[in-house]
Amino acid sequence: MSAPKKIFGTDGVRGTANVEPVTAETALKLGRAAAHVFKKLSKQARGYGKHKIVIGKDTRLSGYMLENAISSGILSMGVDVLFIGPLPTPGVAYITRSLRADAGIVITASHNPYADNGIKFFRADGYKLDDKIENQIEGLVFSGEIEKVRPAAEEIGKAVRIDDALGRYIEFAKAGFPKHLTLENFRIVVDCGHGAAYKSTPCVLRELGAEVIVFGNQPDGKNINENCGSMYPEALCQKVVEHKANLGIAHDGDADRVILCDENGKLIDGDDIMAIAALDMLAQKTLAERTLVATVMSNAGLEAAIKAAGGKIIRTAVGDRNVIDEMLKHGYNFGGEQSGHLIFRDFSTTGDGLVAALQILRIMREKKTSLSKLAKCWTRFPQLVTNVKVREKVPFEQLDGLLKLVSSAETDLKSAGGRVLLRYSGTEPKARLLVEGRDEKSLKTWSQKICGVIEKQIGA
Repeated sequence: MSAPKKIFGTDGVRGTANVEPVTAETALKLGRAAAHVFKKLSKQARGYGKHKIVIGKDTRLSGYMLENAISSGILSMGVDVLFIGPLPTPGVAYITRSLRADAGIVITASHNPYADNGIKFFRADGYKLDDKIENQIEGLVFSGEIEKVRPAAEEIGKAVRIDDALGRYIEFAKAGFPKHLTLENFRIVVDCGHGAAYKSTPCVLRELGAEVIVFGNQPDGKNINENCGSMYPEALCQKVVEHKANLGIAHDGDADRVILCDENGKLIDGDDIMAIAALDMLAQKTLAERTLVATVMSNAGLEAAIKAAGGKIIRTAVGDRNVIDEMLKHGYNFGGEQSGHLIFRDFSTTGDGLVAALQILRIMREKKTSLSKLAKCWTRFPQLVTNVKVREKVPFEQLDGLLKLVSSAETDLKSAGGRVLLRYSGTEPKARLLVEGRDEKSLKTWSQKICGVIEKQIGA
């Protein structure tokens, strides 16, 4: 038997726009299949009411094409569509819950270049789909079974635009910031990456009293993530210093992640944010089970700092969905990734760059201290991450001499508390290598050797 066809990756469906699977044709089929599956799920959950699915998107040009295609599929199955326009991914998750919808869909490729796009789904409760539901949708798309399901003409759904979605999300985000505090006398530089947060983040910060200097807030459909945002924070750091700001905030295209910059122009990544927030939560006794959930990519120094404060870290595979799954399974309330996905479950069901930034701003305000001083709460082990573009994702064991070289690197680095992590990206044609230890020169040597073998055999 041949393996079942796959359309979902580590974070929904993703690829180059107008190339399979990110085409209007497949989006229409996905819409039909998803509507059918979610109708069944909601009948089991509540058994009544008109079915409806929320659709939001980032600012990519191809979003119009996919939005119309997937909504046509949903409507043809007798399910209403609620359009909310460009909104951060966590905003789509929140609006899905707020409007009591059967599901939420966000059309985005997150931090990828503008030519890419994707489709992510949320359940009625605002959490991402589990594998079982994804498999059901895939099965319907590839088997053709969905073609047999055709509601009568009078049952076809209708589409409406929700005009106050942005306002709803702004109020939701502000609710996580203590009412007795403001951001008055704070000067904040914000880089929206010409993405989905180009209105929401500056608006929230201003309403809380901050002086906001914003850029990357003029999307034209093609400039999303282009030399800006959390993937390219150099301009942010420069502007923070130029404007003598208290800090800088940078989002990716769909604003489910955030990277910060302190008042000196130094980057503050997801590990820094987790250290600051988790140590504060430990001190306040609000970190559930005294446990932080991180991925295998997080720095070993983070684990050392949390342990020293009486907490512990649980590591998962890379991907915010893996972090959230672990949190849900055991009732943990904080976790994240080095890349800037931070999940504060007391406030949100998914990674939210704005909510995360507000939590750091809260700590700065309460402790009356700068971000640079807060970031000194832990010591980072030397770590080197290298990406190698590949033309195909050949299993590493099939590459001549690669695993033997990795094993030698592990043996060498482990003696000093280091490690090696080699994996393929789940969303891009890249191999990702992480080497960690106490000797930076040794890290560079091993990184060059391992990446050289990969480039020579499957480099793009």
